[in-house]
Amino acid sequence: MLRRLLQPFWVLLAIIFLIEAWLWDHLEPIVARIVAAIPLRASKQWLAARIDTLSPAMTLIVFIVPVVLLFPLKLVGMWLLMHHHWTSAIATIVFGKFLGVGVTAFIFDVTRPKLLQMPWFARVYGAVLALRLKAAALVEPIKQRINEIIGGSADGWSARVLRLILRFRRSVQQAR
Repeated sequence: MLRRLLQPFWVLLAIIFLIEAWLWDHLEPIVARIVAAIPLRASKQWLAARIDTLSPAMTLIVFIVPVVLLFPLKLVGMWLLMHHHWTSAIATIVFGKFLGVGVTAFIFDVTRPKLLQMPWFARVYGAVLALRLKAAALVEPIKQRINEIIGGSADGWSARVLRLILRFRRSVQQAR
């Protein structure tokens, strides 16, 4: 009984986790291109060289820096929410999220070899990758069902309603 009640919670958590993973995968190359376009090649090489000289524990601090630096932006978003500036708040929070994930992905790409030298970090990294696969497996039947409904190949009232709507739209378009 409890398992059945918790199933929607786990699915929602898996969807959130997969959205984060998707953002990570897609923003890291974009941030890498932006950083590559910045004409501070000497500065970037200097930063990469400094990170290479750090111990794994100190590299962890470099990895955490974007989280600390972006915290005030999240506070601004919360302040805007509290003062009912909904559009600005949502834009600030979304911008902060994209910026945070993108910059963290870039920094993680640079610091990953050093971070994986720490046994506990390597275990956590492996667990996160395993969790990502488990989340994808949990959400896959739902994605498949949604694709069936959208494609009109599923059975049930929702698929029939969707097919009826699609037929109605086609008839309206043909009448024009």
